[in-house]
Amino acid sequence: MSQVLDTPSSAPPPPAPVLPDDDPAALAARHGLTVSGARPTLSAYVRQLWARRHFITAFATAKLTAQYSQAKLGQVWQVATPLLNAAVYYFIFGVLMGTSRGVPDYVPFLVTGVFVWTFTQSSIMAGTRAISGSLGLVRALHFPRAALPVSYALQQLQQLLFSMAALFVILLCFGVPVGVSWLLAVPALALQFVFNAGVAMIVARLGARTPDIAQLMPFLLRTWMYVSGVMWSIDRVLAGHPDLPRIVLLALRCNPAAVYIDLMRFALIDSFHASQLPHHVWALAVGWALLAGVGGFIYFWKAEETYGRG
Repeated sequence: MSQVLDTPSSAPPPPAPVLPDDDPAALAARHGLTVSGARPTLSAYVRQLWARRHFITAFATAKLTAQYSQAKLGQVWQVATPLLNAAVYYFIFGVLMGTSRGVPDYVPFLVTGVFVWTFTQSSIMAGTRAISGSLGLVRALHFPRAALPVSYALQQLQQLLFSMAALFVILLCFGVPVGVSWLLAVPALALQFVFNAGVAMIVARLGARTPDIAQLMPFLLRTWMYVSGVMWSIDRVLAGHPDLPRIVLLALRCNPAAVYIDLMRFALIDSFHASQLPHHVWALAVGWALLAGVGGFIYFWKAEETYGRG
C-alpha cells in the first residue's frame, strides 16, 4: 500500500467575514482615521488660517515679485499701469466729456479714484482664479483654501502701497498739502482690504465651480467702475439731477466702491470736503467690510471640502 502524506497548504486562509457593524465608517472611527480634506469647524478653520499667516504673506510677496518678472521695466509697471489708466480717463472724461468742470483738484481727484478702484478690481479678478488657477497646489498640499484668495487680496494691497508713493508725489505736485487727515487713509485701506478679501473669497468659490466667471467678471467690474465715481463726482451729478429716484440715489451713495474711494479722497485731498461724503460714511465702510469679509469667509468655508475635486 502506498501512503499519501498530507502536506500543509501554502494558500492563505480565507478572509474573515465582515460583520455588519464593520462598515468603512465604523472602521475609520475605531482606528482614529478622518476623511481627507473634510471641512473643519469654523473656529478650527480660523485657527488653521491664522497658523498659516506667514505662508499667506510669503505667497503674496512671491506672486507680486513674479508678476512683472518677464517685463523689461519690471516693478515699474506697478506704478505705470494705474498712471496710464488715469491719463486715458483724464483725456476721455476730463477733457472730451468735461467731467472735470466744477471739480477742484481734478487730477488728484481722478488719480486717487483710479488707484483705489484698481485695488478692488485687481483683488476681485485675482480671486476668480484663486482656486481654479492653483489646482496643483490645492491637490498636493493640505491647508485652508481661504489662504489663496486672501493672499491674492494681500498681493494687491502690497502693490497699492508700493504705488502710493507715486500718488503722494502727484498730490504734492498739484499743490495738495500734507495734512493730519492723511492718517485716515490707514483705516480706510484696512476696511477696503477686508471688503476686497471677502468678495475675492466669494468669487473664488464661484470660479472654482464655474471657471467661466473669470470671463464674465471684466464686464461686471467695468460697469461697476462707471457707477462708482472714479472719473466723475457723484455729489455734483446728484446735485444736478434732484429728480432721480431715491433708490438710484441710495445705490450711488452707498455703493461700497464709491464709499472707499471717497474716504480716500477725503483723507488725502483738502478740497474734498465732508459734505461730499454720504451720511454715516464710516458706518457704511465698516458695514460693507463686515458684510463682505465675514459673509464671504463663511460662504467660502462651507465649500472647503469640494475645492480641487472633480
